[in-house]
Amino acid sequence: MRTVLASTLLVLPLWSAFAAAPPENVRAYLTGHCTKCHSGEKPKGKLDLESLAADFSVDADRRRWQIVAERVKAGTMPPKTQPRPAAGDVQMLTDWIGSQAAAAETARRAAHGRTVLRRLNRVEYENTVRDLLRIEVDLKEALPADTAADGFDNAGLALHTSSFLLEKYLDAAETALNLAIVNGPQPPLVKKRFSFKDERAVKVATEKVFLARDDDLVMFSSSPWNSITTGQFYPQNRGIYRIRVSASGHQSAGQPVSFQIDAGPMLMGTKNHLVGYFEAAADQPTIVEFTDHFEARNTLRVLPYGLATAQAVNKIGAEKYEGPGLAVQWVEYEGPLYDQWPPASHRRIFGDLQQAKVPIQSDRNHLEVVSSDPASDAKEIFHRFVYRAFRRTVTDDDIAPFVALFEQKLAAQYTFEQAVRVALKGVLVSPEFLFFRERPGRLDDFALASRLSYFLWSTMPDDELLSLAGEGKLEQPGVLREQVERMLKSPQSRALTENFLSQWLGLRDIDFTVPDHLMYPEYDDLLKTSMVEETQRFFEEILKEDLSLTNFVASDFTFANERLARHYGIPGVKGHALVKVALPPELHRGGVMTMGSVLKVTANGTTTSPIVRGAWVLERIMGTPPPPPPGGVPAIEPDIRGATTIREQLAKHRQIESCANCHKLIDPPGFALESFDVIGGWRDFYRTRGGGKAVVVDGKRMYYGRGKDIDPADELQGGRRFQNIDEFKQLLLEDKDQLARALATKLLTYATGRAPEAADKAEVDAVVAKIRDKNYGLRSLVHEIVQSSIFQSK
Repeated sequence: MRTVLASTLLVLPLWSAFAAAPPENVRAYLTGHCTKCHSGEKPKGKLDLESLAADFSVDADRRRWQIVAERVKAGTMPPKTQPRPAAGDVQMLTDWIGSQAAAAETARRAAHGRTVLRRLNRVEYENTVRDLLRIEVDLKEALPADTAADGFDNAGLALHTSSFLLEKYLDAAETALNLAIVNGPQPPLVKKRFSFKDERAVKVATEKVFLARDDDLVMFSSSPWNSITTGQFYPQNRGIYRIRVSASGHQSAGQPVSFQIDAGPMLMGTKNHLVGYFEAAADQPTIVEFTDHFEARNTLRVLPYGLATAQAVNKIGAEKYEGPGLAVQWVEYEGPLYDQWPPASHRRIFGDLQQAKVPIQSDRNHLEVVSSDPASDAKEIFHRFVYRAFRRTVTDDDIAPFVALFEQKLAAQYTFEQAVRVALKGVLVSPEFLFFRERPGRLDDFALASRLSYFLWSTMPDDELLSLAGEGKLEQPGVLREQVERMLKSPQSRALTENFLSQWLGLRDIDFTVPDHLMYPEYDDLLKTSMVEETQRFFEEILKEDLSLTNFVASDFTFANERLARHYGIPGVKGHALVKVALPPELHRGGVMTMGSVLKVTANGTTTSPIVRGAWVLERIMGTPPPPPPGGVPAIEPDIRGATTIREQLAKHRQIESCANCHKLIDPPGFALESFDVIGGWRDFYRTRGGGKAVVVDGKRMYYGRGKDIDPADELQGGRRFQNIDEFKQLLLEDKDQLARALATKLLTYATGRAPEAADKAEVDAVVAKIRDKNYGLRSLVHEIVQSSIFQSK
């Protein structure tokens, strides 16, 4: 029997010996079309189908089977050099894989739910602490960066926890409580006006780039190292400050002069933020006013935009320089501004409990909250605080651990406030605060409130959501729709733009590369800022007006300011504020694929790659992500000398059998975008370094040369040819359901913390069907996602 069995194993596939075997018809298909290449010691693509078990309960095996189904359905496997399987056989295989995967996922969900245990990511953590305590605080930078899964950093599978992270949470909790609780009198309100000409940096400057006059200081250079970082505004107390700046154009031929204002520590290695870009009228003072949050010992900086280099001004001297400048008359600040004292953050914890002097060694006037009935007051504080922190109704049992901690510290001679602080710190590092409280099956009202709030606002539910959850009304479809509308109208819905949109389109990588200043001298920070804001405003307009999501592929409008309009070639746009503008067809713009922000993040600082951009389009827009590249295949580096084009290089790459099938899917969308350079400008030819014909712009010879012409034409699956980006967009619009399915999948992934799986296909298709009659409106899509069982179940 041993001899017979051994002989049999030599000729039978490994399924029957070691693993759960697929049914006979599936095995016949695989044997006839797949296992010749995908078996043995070195299977192609490292996919050994003979040893792949048909046990779909194993996540890794299930995913391998789904990859098989995707490639077979797309027609990339078997290779076209091999006999083609009958359409009915392909359908049989993909149906079997789909049904097995769905059955396994359904069984797993019954026991464990669809999503895994998920914690707050660092953005959600910072926002939650901010809203829980009513404080302005940057905590995310003090926490480890979150990893991503399925394209988003709020995916449960990627949100790991470690002892190091818990230590950071303890530090963050202490920082937050120290800011929320005040132990002194209200800081005095300071109001002061000063002049830049009195700055030390101006008085000791060796370069003659400033012109100090009786009433103002004229700045002629846009060089960052010649900006004015004021030492006369250096607040000792953190808080909101009102800032007013008076400035005008100087020698600007009747044109306004632009400038930017930054705020922050302004020290090497520290993080500052852009307040905004502004315009000063020519020869007439313009007063700019804004409020901003400043940490203690932060300051602000003024930097003119679009003026000369420091070297050009210094060569002549500011007194003789005849070019335009920015004249700053004065800067005024007022703050810190408070509506009440103690502030809302303090009252949110302690209510109306009074403070008294509790002198400490470092502060004889130190104030602390005191209580005549510590036990009762502490319980009231914990009930109120834990209810909001845990985002649900709480009982005496829920607060018992924190009461015990409070009593322990009180017995150890801690003051009332100090003991409360320790207990509150415990709340802020407890699992009920850090993790989403979800049980398998349909979400209860409180869990639904949290899921909805973190989806649309990236923060904890507000009082109205918690109240409706407590009354058991939130799960009612009508109430849920009303809440979605209320939340989308709130300024807090900006979080959906900042966190979903930025990850969906990859806008967080906008600073990952800096374009080569010799190859792309027209690039600057204002252009970059405008690019990102264009995409954000565009998304918000489509969401607000419930416009068709097909606008993300092709649209006849966008948002632009003067700087971005000049980059795109849109006439008649003035000023720094972005406005809605019509797009002439001849500009070949419209939709996110042709926006500067997207085109920049899908390129490096010097060259573009159809592979990178093509994979981006397949994954982000078309919803058909390509498989990862096989190992051992060298990357293609575009030739910036211009001897060969990327198309010519890819033609050779496609001759590699292991690459050909995938590149036939990836390259066409990438070639369609080749008409746009690394900063999103339209181009008819490649820019080269060290070769090509000379290029002259506005009478000035560029450092780059003119290379070979762009060829954006290619062919999609099924022989559908296109000549340019406009024709490519129209081909995509032929399948609006797929575009809707792709975006619905992205939104569901972000909203629930896990990508839809095979068991979710029918529900995703139902969502798409419901918005089909609503012109595929984006706002309608958000509503249908929230109403879906995927969203409302763990």
